[in-house]
Amino acid sequence: MDFGNIIARVNKYKQILQNTEDYRMQWHNQIKPMLEATLGKFLESAALPKAKVIVRDNIENLEAVILDLGNSSSGISENIENTEIKRIMIKSNGSLIYQQLFNGKIMVMLQSPNIEGYGQPKPPFPLEILRPDELTNPFILRHLELFLKDITDWEDFDDDQPQKPNAIGFTPSGYEYHGGEE
Repeated sequence: MDFGNIIARVNKYKQILQNTEDYRMQWHNQIKPMLEATLGKFLESAALPKAKVIVRDNIENLEAVILDLGNSSSGISENIENTEIKRIMIKSNGSLIYQQLFNGKIMVMLQSPNIEGYGQPKPPFPLEILRPDELTNPFILRHLELFLKDITDWEDFDDDQPQKPNAIGFTPSGYEYHGGEE
């Protein structure tokens, strides 16, 4: 019996397992310290109040380095019925998350701001998954730019932005869009 193709798959599997071990070592020895230092330097330059770099390392090999902009008062408060008491709604200002995955690769995510009790918070938005050797300072700068765009757009939300026409169905004007047909 010829196991040629199956042995090739076994060898690929072994290489993937070795990659996981290598990626985990790179996370601990290079990536995590580089993220902490780079994000820390960014915070020093940006002077963002309440922002901090958080390292979540309570689960080994599923660690995260997070640029967290902290919490603040949203400026919105709920009047408690039949009292003069107001409950202040807290705003989470957003986060940029570098999460180590089970296989040692790194998922980069954005957590948009949200206000507790005001709609449902969006789940973190995945930007990309990178091997440790792909995560370089230019990538981190791009992630910071995307993060800052996301939180700025959230804070400046309005309906004055140009709307894309609906491909199918009813539009506010009552006309259907047919892809450029006149």
